[in-house]
Amino acid sequence: MAEIERESMEYDIVIVGAGPAGLSAAIRLKQLDADLSVVVLEKGSEVGAHILSGAVLDPCGLDALIPDWKAKGAPLNVPVKKDNFYLLGEGGKLRIPNFPMPPLMNNHGNYIVSMGNVCRWMAEQAEELGVEIFPGMACSELVYGDNGEVKGVVAGVFGLEADGTIGPDTEPGMELHGKYVFLSEGVRGSLSKEVIAKYDLAADSDVQKFGLGMKEIWEIDPAKHKEGTVTHTSGWPLGSNAGGGSFIYHLENNQVYVGFVVHLNYKNPHLFPYMEFQRFKHHPMVADLLEGGKRIAYGARAITEGGYQSMPKMTAPGVALLGCSVGMVNVPRIKGNHNAMLSGMAAAEAAHAAIGAGRSSDELTDYETEVRTGAIGQDLKKVRNVKPMWSRWGMVASLLGGGLDMWTNTFGFSLFGTIKHGKSDAESTEQAVKHQPIDYPKPDGKLSFDRLTNVAFSFTNHEESQPAHLKLTDENIPTSVNFPDFAGPSARYCPAGVYEFIGDGADRKFQINFQNCVHCKTCDIKDPSQNITWTVPQGGDGPNYPNM
Repeated sequence: MAEIERESMEYDIVIVGAGPAGLSAAIRLKQLDADLSVVVLEKGSEVGAHILSGAVLDPCGLDALIPDWKAKGAPLNVPVKKDNFYLLGEGGKLRIPNFPMPPLMNNHGNYIVSMGNVCRWMAEQAEELGVEIFPGMACSELVYGDNGEVKGVVAGVFGLEADGTIGPDTEPGMELHGKYVFLSEGVRGSLSKEVIAKYDLAADSDVQKFGLGMKEIWEIDPAKHKEGTVTHTSGWPLGSNAGGGSFIYHLENNQVYVGFVVHLNYKNPHLFPYMEFQRFKHHPMVADLLEGGKRIAYGARAITEGGYQSMPKMTAPGVALLGCSVGMVNVPRIKGNHNAMLSGMAAAEAAHAAIGAGRSSDELTDYETEVRTGAIGQDLKKVRNVKPMWSRWGMVASLLGGGLDMWTNTFGFSLFGTIKHGKSDAESTEQAVKHQPIDYPKPDGKLSFDRLTNVAFSFTNHEESQPAHLKLTDENIPTSVNFPDFAGPSARYCPAGVYEFIGDGADRKFQINFQNCVHCKTCDIKDPSQNITWTVPQGGDGPNYPNM
């Protein structure tokens, strides 16, 4: 598409992604200088359409950004009233008391929220300040300047032919140029991935680690609903097969968020994360809660889990990475939205100072310094060893050693230093001959559901005539390597049924049903051959999450 001539528009700051990081940056920029021109480009059909998070929100980011958020009607309506932690066996449970937990694990003062609705509200605040927000505008390319700096993005390409060529209905899109470009795409964004590779930003950081988070919204029997209750579990059904756990959050209107996270460094390629989630709901504790209720929404997305030691360099000439484009999730707290907001504010303040000094298109080093040494770095540094302990030594070691490490970090030191993660999640996948297949019960259609039925509850839609946004580096690898060596894991690790193998032997074919894609990016992360690249489809396509 590089040969196409496009119209261009000039802004002070171009922001890719209307999540908590991008919107916080936009709001903060306008708070600092109402005359700055700021644009936010969002690939979802509306702000919030692609936002999926647990979510129990630590309001510290919102407190710093909009101190009077309560008066302005922010949708933080359900304060956490009770915290529960359980270790599950197949038929039973063990309550872990709260008192041994490090103080940072306390959810007092936090809120059960729909981050999609929080972002919708934040977008309203941004627009009132004069920020231009364009939903349905996927950013498909970066625009580079003469000196190799990032100077903008290409957005709004529509109507390409199925083979990627220009057709009679093609709209070539526009170039949006900025003195600085902020990438707040969330986990494993395609432009962020390009920037990290081009400028070698991960050269001095540990490998990034990820989890797959799947979530359903249920309406349950009012007699069972306990608004403000937060429950987390570990153990069954994953056991020794994979790290991970669940969350159950009681919000308002007799609704609960039921979620399940599988760490993507699992070894057994036969593991089926989606079916682990469905099996989990048949545990007596969960089944009793959900029976008589109905599932009303479903979604999935990857989670950055590498933490402090895995954050790449965050700046390059003309560009800064925000929020989960860097990876700012506090894994034991299962929280990252507060850090995303704080990162957006820090980037905005660094860009405002730079523009005020007459600079543009250089590196915002003050932003990186603030992230690593300020509130975000302090939050993540305390818990940096929990995830690698879990990966290397298992759940029990993580609970005991990680708990001890978090306690000592409360007083400013660690007994363990900084533990390395080791292999990437793709490299962690072992050959199928080393593992036994796993027999999963068939979904019953009441508590558990097949993938395609559930995907319908993500309200996903893609224009079928466009090029597939999931690209293969080598079209032969799925059938020549991944199926014989790894039992075709893409047919299982995808939570939306995008990938399937059809036929047998020499007639076996690999099919990509990109219309099902919920933009979780798991394939880009977990494919053992690293043969799949996730890119953006045309704007507005993908899931349309209502209250995720």
